[in-house]
Amino acid sequence: RCPISPGGAGPGGYPDVISPASTRPLARGDVLMLDTGAIKAGYFCDFDRNFSVGPPARGTRDAHARLFEAVEAGFATARPGVTAADMFHAMDAVCTGGRGGPGAGRLGHGLGMQLTEGPSFLPGDHTVLAPGMVLTLEPCVALGEGRIMVGEENTVLREAGAQWLSDPAPREIAVLEG
Repeated sequence: RCPISPGGAGPGGYPDVISPASTRPLARGDVLMLDTGAIKAGYFCDFDRNFSVGPPARGTRDAHARLFEAVEAGFATARPGVTAADMFHAMDAVCTGGRGGPGAGRLGHGLGMQLTEGPSFLPGDHTVLAPGMVLTLEPCVALGEGRIMVGEENTVLREAGAQWLSDPAPREIAVLEG
């Protein structure tokens, strides 16, 4: 079952991952994000996808590509023995050049019987990752003027490293026409 599907939309980005509903129609130049998931046998998944309404502006294309690269950095870092803080720093290095610090927000979390579980990919979370953990990689890129873009993918940690639980979003942002 799919209990919720929050999202956000706005010109060149959105103000928050879970934005309140709006009566404003989508317009060319908007970025629409759907943060969704499902529950199967009591276990949650949680991922999002971004869409450009009409051809994306250069900043939108670049931000989406940076999210893709940050997810790849998190995926490459994820292996038993690294910490949640290591995961934060790997993705933050791509998102902000390593300037994120404690105010950057969480860049991923555990999944299981609740939508969000520990660990949290924050600079201060030194939880050691172990095989069998189900984790989201959730980097965020600030676009200025109160706008962001977020990417989110689900993985499971194996002895050899991370394994995708679904196909990750492509480097290029999906375009909605019409």
